[in-house]
Amino acid sequence: MALINYITQIQFDFGAVRLLKSECERIGISRPLIVTDRGIKAAGIVDKVLTALSAEHEVAVYDGTPPNPNEAAVREAVAVFIAARCDGIIAVGGGSSIDLAKGVAVCATHEGPLQSFAVIEGGATRITSATAPVIAIPTTAGTGSEVGRGAILILEDGRKVGVISPFVVPKSAICDPELTLKLPATMTAATGMDAIAHCIETFMAPAFNPAADGIALDGLWRAWRHIERATAHPDDRVARMNMMSASMQGALAFQKGLGCVHSLSHSLGGIDPRLHHGTLNAIFLPAVIAFNQDAPVVREEGKLARLAQAMGLENPANVGPSIREMTSRLGLPTTLSGVGVTREMFADIVKGALKDHSHKTNPRDASASDYHAMLEASF
Repeated sequence: MALINYITQIQFDFGAVRLLKSECERIGISRPLIVTDRGIKAAGIVDKVLTALSAEHEVAVYDGTPPNPNEAAVREAVAVFIAARCDGIIAVGGGSSIDLAKGVAVCATHEGPLQSFAVIEGGATRITSATAPVIAIPTTAGTGSEVGRGAILILEDGRKVGVISPFVVPKSAICDPELTLKLPATMTAATGMDAIAHCIETFMAPAFNPAADGIALDGLWRAWRHIERATAHPDDRVARMNMMSASMQGALAFQKGLGCVHSLSHSLGGIDPRLHHGTLNAIFLPAVIAFNQDAPVVREEGKLARLAQAMGLENPANVGPSIREMTSRLGLPTTLSGVGVTREMFADIVKGALKDHSHKTNPRDASASDYHAMLEASF
């Protein structure tokens, strides 16, 4: 059975952060916890958020979000949420802050450790409507977590897992491209490639969801045409707007599921949390596309040709190579060896990938040897 479900109210415009007060009132949040990181706070963005709230709001702030959010950070933020008697969360930042906020929203309102809510532990059924409401304000254009139904978090045992439930979908997403204008070029490129990976991989996923397919292709069209401009010309408002839209669209679409790109990057990101998720996705995409091109659903529905059309390519065979070329032009690493990964790590990466929730929604079943081959092709 196909699940087609879009439930987040999205406010999308330059200066949209001014709507935060009314969104809190609509949702019923009067004592918010702002979940962010120190870089976002230092950049003055948290001050803009505080200005958009009314004097009646009693606000607590947690700014300890790490680049790859983990269980320890969830516990710290939950303690702040409980101590301040918060009734909702405002996530301000990239996917890390938004995912951490989702983990806090669950753990602050349910009994049990974070592990018990991981989808691979059967945790989806343990998450209820008691989950604290979240308003997400993204400051990057990559993960699309502001409209996603899941959070990717690292457990204390090192596993990078998904906490997935309709109840963790933010009640409101305030997408203000103005907040991305000062994003550094490398981060613009890496998060932008993350958005491209989401659009491509969810489009190739086998689930029947024509709405998601259409959203993914349009998101890819926007991202592919604007990522270089946004990276080279950070003040280009048209490029920033289209990249933020592509990011949001990729996450709207990936309710279909993702695939081997993400099972590999989740696994490797758990092993070495210093590695950027979007960069890893860009590195893995060409090898995974080559692996998936013979999947029945990919062949029968002409998926490579449709991806090529969205990217402005005449030959579908050039989709993977063009992604590698784009990654290089953006100044990002194109190989695993270029980010410090060694072949000695392959066995552990494969072990984690086979257990990842994205593994199950790839259009072609991947074995351990298939994953080793993809790693070698990406090395």
